[in-house]
Amino acid sequence: MKTMTYREAIARSMRGALEKNPRSIIYGLGVTDFTGIFGTTLGLEKEFGSGRVFDTPLSEDAMTGFAVGAALNGLYPIHIHIRADFMLLAMNQLVNSIAKYKYMYGGLFELPLLVRAVIGRSWGQGAQHSQSLQALLSHVPGLTVVMPASAQSVLDTYEYAATKARFPVISLEHRLLYDYSFNLDAGARPADPFTSRLVREGRHVTVAATSVMVADAVNAAKFVSEKAGIEAEVIDLHCLTRPDSKLLLDSVRKTGRLIVADAGWAPFGVCAEISRLVATSDPGLLKAPVQEIAQAHSPCPTAKTLENHFYPDMGTVADAICRLASGRKDHGVELPSADYKRRLYKEFKGPF
Repeated sequence: MKTMTYREAIARSMRGALEKNPRSIIYGLGVTDFTGIFGTTLGLEKEFGSGRVFDTPLSEDAMTGFAVGAALNGLYPIHIHIRADFMLLAMNQLVNSIAKYKYMYGGLFELPLLVRAVIGRSWGQGAQHSQSLQALLSHVPGLTVVMPASAQSVLDTYEYAATKARFPVISLEHRLLYDYSFNLDAGARPADPFTSRLVREGRHVTVAATSVMVADAVNAAKFVSEKAGIEAEVIDLHCLTRPDSKLLLDSVRKTGRLIVADAGWAPFGVCAEISRLVATSDPGLLKAPVQEIAQAHSPCPTAKTLENHFYPDMGTVADAICRLASGRKDHGVELPSADYKRRLYKEFKGPF
């Protein structure tokens, strides 16, 4: 089975977008830097020219407005933010223009474009450079928000976005995923990549996860299966604005237990939304209250030792699975040690 890193999948997708759609352009702070947005845009300026791949001034609002004009005039802009936090400077364009343009003009205009932004833990960058804003963006009608959790989901989603999608897509990529290797699926591609997908089958507990928490959930599921015989089903929510409610409800109907693991904060977020979906559809499916796993509800600390406590990991998920499956807080299952987890994780060391 062929494998590919998350970084390689994005780099291939960016090159493919430029090759398959001659009207596509890629731009953003650091796009032509020697690091090339963690290696995902390296060499593209030289290969396709500075008219299609270029760096920008420090003006996110203006550069996002540029994307609006470019899309309206037939180009396909791919705007990249090396930190999702910088998107806050472009919220007027994203929320008041991009999300509403087609609606306000009665469908006469479309804004096909892709905004890529990086989220997640790193090496102590603090409260203003570590935010995961998926819930904030998903709340706005008109924006399609994805969080690719594997190389295959990157390949499928970005190709579809660049060649077929006629709507604005915001993709949040987790720093830790770039160096992860994934098996590629040789089967038929999904007709619509903007949906949830079943990653692992199980019968005791359903774990609905986003971004890097999907990898954590899979690792946790394997661990508790070996240690305690508990089989957790893992669903990658992937597209937060188009979750596959049938897939989710069918899984909860089978297991009766649900954990939502998100790479952001829990209040008013993805955990709350998935719980709402189940509660308003068929709350009788649940044999126990929904459990949520998310980062601590506070700004991210800068100190690495504190940052390690701020973010959940596969040990957090394994503990939640065991507690929910057994119905006891003191479930008695030995949790993964620090050494065990260290062998699974690739520490992010910068520079950005």
